[in-house]
Amino acid sequence: MIQKIKKAAVLGSGVMGSGIAAHLANIGIPTLLLDIVPRELSKEDTAKGLSTDSKEFRNRFSQTAIQKLLKQKPAPLASKKNLTLIQAGNFEDDMSRLSEVDWIIEVVVENLAIKKQVLASVDAYRKPGSIVSSNTSGISIEAMSEDCSDDFKKYFLGTHFFNPPRYLKLLEVIPTKHTSEEVLTFMKSFGEDVLGKGVVLAKDTPNFIGNRIGTYGLLVTVQEMLKGGYSVGEVDSITGPMIGRPSSATFRTLDVVGLDTFIHVANNVYELVEGEEKEVFKVPEFMKEMANRNWLGSKSGQGFFLKQGREILELDPSTFEYGERKSLKTASTESIKQIKGLANKLKALVYADDRAGNFLWSIISPVLVYSAELSGEISDNIVGIDQAMKWGFGWDLGPFEIWDAIGVSKSVVRMESEGLTVPNWVKNMIDSGNETFYKNDNGVTSFYHNGQFEELVRNDKEVKLSVLKEQGRIIKQNSGASLIDLGDGVACLEFHTKSNAIGMDITQMVNFAVDEVSKNYKGLVIGNQAKNFCVGANLAMILMEAQDDNYFEIEMVVKGFQQAMMKIKYSDKPVVVAPYGMTLGGGAEICLPAASVVASSETYMGLVEVGVGLIPGGGGSKELYIKQLKQFPEGVEFDLQSLANRVFETVAMAKVSTSAQEAFENGFLNHDDRKVFNADHLIYEAKQRVLELYEAGYSAPIREKVPVVGESGYATLLAGANSMYYSGYISEHDLTIAKKLAYVIAGGKVPFGTLVDEEYLLNIEREAFLSLISEMKSQARMQHMLVKGKPLRN
Repeated sequence: MIQKIKKAAVLGSGVMGSGIAAHLANIGIPTLLLDIVPRELSKEDTAKGLSTDSKEFRNRFSQTAIQKLLKQKPAPLASKKNLTLIQAGNFEDDMSRLSEVDWIIEVVVENLAIKKQVLASVDAYRKPGSIVSSNTSGISIEAMSEDCSDDFKKYFLGTHFFNPPRYLKLLEVIPTKHTSEEVLTFMKSFGEDVLGKGVVLAKDTPNFIGNRIGTYGLLVTVQEMLKGGYSVGEVDSITGPMIGRPSSATFRTLDVVGLDTFIHVANNVYELVEGEEKEVFKVPEFMKEMANRNWLGSKSGQGFFLKQGREILELDPSTFEYGERKSLKTASTESIKQIKGLANKLKALVYADDRAGNFLWSIISPVLVYSAELSGEISDNIVGIDQAMKWGFGWDLGPFEIWDAIGVSKSVVRMESEGLTVPNWVKNMIDSGNETFYKNDNGVTSFYHNGQFEELVRNDKEVKLSVLKEQGRIIKQNSGASLIDLGDGVACLEFHTKSNAIGMDITQMVNFAVDEVSKNYKGLVIGNQAKNFCVGANLAMILMEAQDDNYFEIEMVVKGFQQAMMKIKYSDKPVVVAPYGMTLGGGAEICLPAASVVASSETYMGLVEVGVGLIPGGGGSKELYIKQLKQFPEGVEFDLQSLANRVFETVAMAKVSTSAQEAFENGFLNHDDRKVFNADHLIYEAKQRVLELYEAGYSAPIREKVPVVGESGYATLLAGANSMYYSGYISEHDLTIAKKLAYVIAGGKVPFGTLVDEEYLLNIEREAFLSLISEMKSQARMQHMLVKGKPLRN
């Protein structure tokens, strides 16, 4: 019986192998990273006096890969501290250590003979019952294990991560005919609940699901570009966010992936298929020439795009010269700006009779037909294909969801008129009176499969707020937020403004939610499921009021928000906040006073107000200070000035965590808070935390006075800021902001160690906030952020 994976080993320390090791370390799983022994001593080895017997020499490849993790971007490690969980080793000296681990992941070169050789060695050293998997992107899982023992085969399967493993959600799990059902079930739940992945069960076919459909779609796009005389830049301008795909679109994606990697993946399928499909997977000659010239993309400095200074140039495939990057603007690309909803935008685009519409139809329709042809062959059903494309390639809608969006019947008529052969099962679906692949009935989703609709079964921990709202579980809502009944006596406050920015509507709903929960519920979750948790206050509204000199109005808004945050803090029922993604400014201020925070592992939290010429206005500085103060047990002596210095530096430098783990290290989260690796489980886990606190007899915290560093501490904080100003690190206005912030954190002009109440601290914070908002340079910073989306240094 498989209990738990306590320790793992990764065989192969390339970008993918080291990335998987980093992801396991982020989760807290100690990992052994092995690679081959170098063939000979390098000049550096000789200079160090190493011999071929030296451990440093023999572990060079894996040790170098581990050190590279500190420099890679995006960062594979959630915290640099996680590096200590990865140990370097090599295939000759350390294979016996595989007997210590519960999961062995093979990530060596994509060569069947080499993989079989490595796995034979694994079979000799692993302990019985340990799971072994291959991260191959396309080689047959069955073939690589055919010579291994029966126990090995029972515990062997494919686990195809997508790069970078920390960030991309998809994990394709590929069983063989020998894989134990228990192992498959365990790896699916382990992948979702522990690794935080979206797990899709794939068949043992070339390139599995994601790469099979994705590579086909990319090659169709390249071929249609050449056929229609479109430029690289024009294609990217209409194959990104406009159609629900990542901003890297088509060719920027290829530059990031690496042309050599893409060609290898395409060839995987090309060698194993026949007929028309084989022709599609034939890599165009100009791409082969690019590879010959080492124009592989980001890794080689140039590919489909070349950066010269601040300008980005695009490649002309016919001349191999770079020129000005173009974009495609047509009547349809302009008109859809007024259309709401991706499904409606797609429908308008693919049926538009212009250069953009014709191109998009020509690249989308074949992919839909191809996906339908492969349903059942590469995946058990259409859901696996849709999930793979969304989780692995960042599509907002999978192929069958796109088909539903543009109209199945209408599109099939056009496809067949243009010579595409639509699979019979799709036409049978239409003939039986069904116009869509998916149906939604009172929040229950079903999908078309084998002539009938089957309910889509989700992980019990996957709570969808949109479904609960469809089921009539809204307690109250306004333009900014909804209070939703999660069941079991727990309510959830969901924000739904643009970027979840905080305005008076959200403040009003916070007040209502805390009161309602106090009367009728066990506790409250504050969480939502938009792109980011909350990017802060409604900056546009604040700036507009400031420019109209409505400072009384601004003060009322700020005071109202401060009081709402105090209401969260002193609620008699537990309030648990569930942040994820960008949790900035006011978003962080909502988290800090909560009874507990259950954060997604990918939470980027910080008080960033100095970037727009302000300081936190909702009690953020105070709460960050108190949260760090509470880390010291009663009676234990500590340096109050050092604590104030740390908080001042965190806020003044607008430090933003690069993960939930770093938010712990920055003091935004503490031992009462938790992190979750699967963002889809966040609301569920936050709800469980509410129930846990309630069952433990939760009561509101006692109001206590806060020790501050006062006037002498203010002078110390100011000395540091002045030093940075005179060294040229900060501007004069930065210094003005720093003085205001230092005054607030120090607690004003009182003696060191004075105990002050929270209301006093909120008053001086509000006063400082209002004085800064009246400064023209602060208003210029706010304007710049709203227009340009980045800070202004003035």
